[in-house]
Amino acid sequence: MQKVDAIIVGGGPCGLSAAIELQNIGLKPIVIEKGNIVNALYHYPTHQTFFSTSEKLAIGDVPFIVEQRKPSRNQALVYYREVVKLKNIHVNRFEKVLSVEKRQDGLFTVTSDKAQYETPYVILATGYYDHPNYMNVPGEDLPKVFHYFKEAHPFFDTDVLVVGGKNSAVDATLELHKAGARVTVAYRGSDFSPSIKPWILPEFQSLIRNGEVVMHFNTTVKEIREHEVVLNIHGKEKVIKNDFVFAMTGYHPDHSFIRKMGVTIDEETGRPTYHPETMESNIENLFIAGVLAAGNNANEIFIENGKFHGSFIAKAIQEKMRKSKGLSKK
Repeated sequence: MQKVDAIIVGGGPCGLSAAIELQNIGLKPIVIEKGNIVNALYHYPTHQTFFSTSEKLAIGDVPFIVEQRKPSRNQALVYYREVVKLKNIHVNRFEKVLSVEKRQDGLFTVTSDKAQYETPYVILATGYYDHPNYMNVPGEDLPKVFHYFKEAHPFFDTDVLVVGGKNSAVDATLELHKAGARVTVAYRGSDFSPSIKPWILPEFQSLIRNGEVVMHFNTTVKEIREHEVVLNIHGKEKVIKNDFVFAMTGYHPDHSFIRKMGVTIDEETGRPTYHPETMESNIENLFIAGVLAAGNNANEIFIENGKFHGSFIAKAIQEKMRKSKGLSKK
């Protein structure tokens, strides 16, 4: 069993930021990531532009310099790769953590699909992007249904339904329309979401006004069939021709994974129990970092504020180490 100063589960920007902060207090953490670094960002749409500025996405005091104000997905991937190299962060890529168990001696046994580790501190920074919110309707398991949007070219000259009314749905709609898809949008809300990025909303509204995109508010999906979709619009059924469905209905954290560790979760909010000043959970020396701390509200924590969790955690661990040394001297 390998002994490690600290283990960080998840190699996204917030996990990497936590690793840097722990290195700054003299620890040698290992980041365990089931994909490669910033795996969720890699799965963003190819031409995605961030809502945040490059300055707010920067971690570890490494400048993120780009010509435009808001960086693209590809620029972010390049930046975080450079940060890992520059800061010499130890990342175990393509390794999946299976369990984290607190032992009677106070240490943790972390078991992955490749190894087993012993560590006094564990930081969970697993994000939520791997767990889409399913609509739970007949036909959702058909191969024509996607919960992630990558790029639009394969959907040229096809009938596409986009489900949702926030940024991911609007971004997908704009890309699909540009690529020549015939797009219908179904959104359960009664109006445009206030969270839509202000620089894309006018174009989206213009396409709807001009009849180039069909928009249905107060609408849910009732059933997905091979060549059509059944919508419930204001309580009335409507069947539309359809080749593909993009269900951009959001994502949620893996509650079962953290519950197994003994972390308690608020049933209403999905928020794990943690101290806001230290990010320590109800399990001593097990910390929460990044969007995982927001529970079901994915619009509360982003890279730009989740990246600071690492400094809270490092400060808390440093204080624990100081107290431990003081006790050992007595």
